[in-house]
Parts: sequence; structure tokens; C-alpha cells
Amino acid sequence: MSLRLRVRCPAKFNPFLAVGPPDASGYHPIRTVFQAVSLFDELRVAEGVRDSLACSWDGLPADNTITKALRLCRELAPIPPLSITLDKQIPAQSGLGGGSSDAAGLLRALECLYPGLLGERDRWEIAHAVGADVPFFLVGGRARGEGYGERLRPMEDAPAQWLVVARPEGGVSTAEAYRALDSVDRRWAKFEDAERGWANDFERVMPAASAELADRLRAAGAHPAVLCGSGSAVAAGASSRQDAERIRAEISAPDVRAWAVHTLTRAESLAMLRDETA
Repeated sequence: MSLRLRVRCPAKFNPFLAVGPPDASGYHPIRTVFQAVSLFDELRVAEGVRDSLACSWDGLPADNTITKALRLCRELAPIPPLSITLDKQIPAQSGLGGGSSDAAGLLRALECLYPGLLGERDRWEIAHAVGADVPFFLVGGRARGEGYGERLRPMEDAPAQWLVVARPEGGVSTAEAYRALDSVDRRWAKFEDAERGWANDFERVMPAASAELADRLRAAGAHPAVLCGSGSAVAAGASSRQDAERIRAEISAPDVRAWAVHTLTRAESLAMLRDETA
């Protein structure tokens, strides 16, 4: 019998995101709060005769966060060929962390398949090497992030909140968003500023389509509303599941994808399903 894993890889949004000026390395330190939400990609991982990666989204590049994470893991440990299938539901270039969550999902799957093969420090360093948001998805739930996103402090689970996450037709390149933000004068907000409500520095340079979508969400009764990461998706609060479903239906359009989601606890965001196969 062999073990096959189904790993749910949640999206995230940042109710608070403040971006500092680039440092000597050219990277931007941040102060942020991450929150996992119930929009998922799903990885199915099992040992195979040879490595394979199939994806429901035909836009997945051959060199992606999953293949990079696996390649780095194999530099440290003998991992056999894997058969991996990715059911992609989190859209790319949305600020929802889908690719980062997928990489973390693979790291969590490898720990389950081969306990102790990679140390916790190894997994953490690999996660950070793959992408700035990947370490958060090893923590899950709700967390405060500093540095480049890798300095994380888990926060207590908050009561579940319903949200509407909506994405306009166009995506946003993270690198381009940072370049645009560097052209704007701004104060580097502190964590104390998060107490005033949701805020994201990238809203200063967000696309018009994202700003219009945020206005539509507010007009439909969703509040507060905030850009997700560097965009282009927007997250907005709802009073209940029924309210979220109503708003989702109201704003959905040929050029807008929308989901009614809720915040996840740490345990919910790290859950995996295991199937024994012959």
C-alpha cells in the first residue's frame, strides 16, 4: 500500500500591508498581516514511476513554484519520483498567494510522506527561497509578517468572517507593482496603524479596474474593502454567508470573477486528506 495525499492550498489576503523603501539588496521590507481564506488550489501527491505534474490550468509555466520547491528539496534529501496533480482555482497575478500556497502545500506533503527527511529549518529556508509569501502558508491561519515576509509571528485565530473576493479581468505583475510604488512618496506605516482598519500601500498604484471593483463591492454593501497583496483581486467584508453570496452574485460579470469565502483557522488552513492506495 502507498500513501496518496490531497493537500488543500488556501489563498490569503492582507488586511494590512505596509511596504518600506528598498534596502541595500534592492528588496522591500514589509509589515503585514496575513489571513488564510477558503479559496483553494488542491494538490494530489503520490509516489510515481517518474516525475509528473499535471495542472487543470494550461497557463502554469514549466518552471513554477512547485517544481522549484521540489528541486531545492532534492538538493538536501533523496526524494523519489512523484506524481503531482494541481487543481488550480486561485487565479494568478491576483495577490492571493496561489503559487506560494502550492509550494508550501508540496513541502507539507513531503513532510507527511517522508517524516523527518527534511528538518524544519530546511523547509523554512526552502520556502523563503521559493517566494516571500511561501513561509506564511507553512504557518497558516493568521500571522504577522515582517522582513520580506519570512519573519512571522502566528496570531490567535479570530472568529470566522465572511468575505467576497473579486478579481477583474486583468492581473498585476508583482515586480511592476513594486516599481510603481517606488515612484510614489509614502510613509512606512507601523503595525499600530492596522488598528485603524484595513489598509494596503499598493492601493496607491492599483489598476483602475481594481479600484472600480472595490467601489462596486462597497456599493453592494460589502465593507471594508482592500486590495489583495499587490493586486489585482479585492477582498471585502460581508455580514454573513448569505450576504456574501448575494454580493458575489451581484458583482459577477463576464470580466469579473468573484467568490464568497470565509477566513480560516490555523488548523483549517493546514488540513490534509490521506488516501491509502494499492
